[in-house]
Amino acid sequence: MDRRNIRWFILWIPTITVGLWEYLRHTLLLPYLSMELGNFLTPFILLAVMLTLVRSLFRKLEESEEALRREKEAKAALEERERLAQQLHDGIAQSLFLLAVKLDRLEQAAGAADSAAVRELAGQLRGTVRVMHDDVRQAIASLRQPPSPAEAAWVAPIRELLRETVELTEAEAAFRWEIPDDALTPKEKVELHACLREALLNVRKHARATRVAVTGEMTEDGGFRCAVTDNGVGFEGDPLALRDRFGLRMIRERAEKMGWIFSLSRRGGETALELKKPGGKRP
Repeated sequence: MDRRNIRWFILWIPTITVGLWEYLRHTLLLPYLSMELGNFLTPFILLAVMLTLVRSLFRKLEESEEALRREKEAKAALEERERLAQQLHDGIAQSLFLLAVKLDRLEQAAGAADSAAVRELAGQLRGTVRVMHDDVRQAIASLRQPPSPAEAAWVAPIRELLRETVELTEAEAAFRWEIPDDALTPKEKVELHACLREALLNVRKHARATRVAVTGEMTEDGGFRCAVTDNGVGFEGDPLALRDRFGLRMIRERAEKMGWIFSLSRRGGETALELKKPGGKRP
């Protein structure tokens, strides 16, 4: 039953109830019920019908509207992913391609001038551009192919990225995910996926770790806690203050917008990036 039919039933049931009651008491019950008693019973009969039939219809209407709200949230999240992917493609990806072309020309010019130092520098820059270009392409692919809505399927890309990270760094991996799929809204899944992905890319590029772990678990207050932990080189001072740590600042900004608690700590030779959602809050 769709929402339109439910609304019509809610409107018509009281009217039909009163009309049917009046018909029955005037045609069948009049010899047994006085007019005063019939008038007295009418509101109670109407209330009984409202508490049974109409109440259940209101509950179905609320469930339908909640499903529609979730569908709109999922659509908005997918549209935002597509917009970000398009911006990456039109902006950074094309700029990196033009930079690679210019490096080719620089290397050709250096070859003509027989400059080994320039050729070496151009080769290093090309390697950096290639890594950045691969990262951008992977980001575009992840945005345009969002996780499946099937149970826990959206977590699969995170597990895959962890696998790629440990293959490139020859590190050991640990993955423990205990957050139910229905405990997160579509927007929370998108934002959490982006944060964990950036954290793992940061481990891949900077940590030089031999052990990496991803953890997701519910907290006692009904919230959740996610962490990316590694035993790499760590950091000194405040890494968020460094000019080249854009990824960490992006994670912190996303967490703040979602009302999550962001923390970055170094204890016992391990670095832990943690995101925690307090219980009872849904953005």
